[in-house]
Amino acid sequence: MFKFLHAADIHLDSPLRGLERYDGAPVDEIRLASRQALAKLVQWAISEPVEFLIISGDLYDGDWRDYNTGLFFSKLMSQLREANIRVFVIAGNHDAASQINRTLRMPENVTVFSSQAPETEFLDDLGVALHGQSFPRRAVMKDMSVEYPHAFPNMFNIGLLHTCAEGREGHEPYAPCKLDGLRFKGYQYWALGHVHRREILAEDPWIVFPGNLQGRHIRESGAKGATLVTVDGQTVHSVEHRSFDVMRWETCDVDVSGAEDSDVLLERSSQQISAIFAEHDEHLLAVRLHLKGPCKAHHDLVENPDHWINEIRASATDQTGGKVWVEQVKFQTQTEINLEEWLQRDDPIGGLLRSLNGKTWSDAEIQELMQDFLELQRKIPSELQYGPDAIELKEPEKFLNLLNDLQHFLLPRLY
Repeated sequence: MFKFLHAADIHLDSPLRGLERYDGAPVDEIRLASRQALAKLVQWAISEPVEFLIISGDLYDGDWRDYNTGLFFSKLMSQLREANIRVFVIAGNHDAASQINRTLRMPENVTVFSSQAPETEFLDDLGVALHGQSFPRRAVMKDMSVEYPHAFPNMFNIGLLHTCAEGREGHEPYAPCKLDGLRFKGYQYWALGHVHRREILAEDPWIVFPGNLQGRHIRESGAKGATLVTVDGQTVHSVEHRSFDVMRWETCDVDVSGAEDSDVLLERSSQQISAIFAEHDEHLLAVRLHLKGPCKAHHDLVENPDHWINEIRASATDQTGGKVWVEQVKFQTQTEINLEEWLQRDDPIGGLLRSLNGKTWSDAEIQELMQDFLELQRKIPSELQYGPDAIELKEPEKFLNLLNDLQHFLLPRLY
């Protein structure tokens, strides 16, 4: 019986551009997180111990800014060499042969698979055959697994492959493959990379995305790490997740329904932050809060959102000793006034609300309104035009959602 670790998508020294625009962001801690997570993995691998480590692509985030990235990785690999732990690496789309100009000779325990054709490495002492191929260029659109050799008999066969599999939302469709095609090769384990969320695609044979080693932004939430595989003869005995991240990203909802004032809102936010902090073993956390529900405090939030965002941030810093950074606060509250009374008003305000509340818009009206908003779209700051937090004025359904929410932003300014 022996054990190995399967990791992927380490993105060592990912630049994480744009962090500076977030107030109070722990920039240094976030930028060092990928290094610290890899160092944590190496120390755990030595103490376990494991026989070898697999890295299934995107070890690097692109070409090195300088040689320090390579030197850091080489130092860690030397520690594994001293513990007689071998390392097998394939390059993915981010660290493909065409993407990396700087290189360093790695310690002899590190094997990087060729980008020219699939290769096989044999570990005769363990009865293991590892098959893999690195990306020759960033955008590989063919099924690379087709050219992999069939399993060697009487050996435990592992395939290293950087792939989108049958397609995953949010990931480029690189090196697509079919599960039946992977099964056809006869391997006992497929060590996949590219998809940043841990996922077990199959158990016969085992086909596994371990997820990335360290979350880098709010869309990579939860515990991150690698997969520990225990092998007995030519059979997988167990497949287990091991967390190695040093910083985590989380989104949580805060129900502020009925909050009489902003103090109650702060108290509920603090309770939610304390709860989520405790759930993550006191890791450094980046948290996005969604404040939801009708409340009287809605007026204060709309009038001075920057103040209350930073009040929440200050409270989080105080109660966790600086280990929770509130990345963003999304206000999704509504006014608690009697809307029916306002709808009955015989004045321009009542007319405006009636035009917004419960109106069924025709396709022609929607298109006309969207055209009127094109000029507004051009005036929105760039950070609100692109990315996951963009204000969307071009899709009819999302545009109507904004119109339906508009009354809750208008009313506090009208009474």
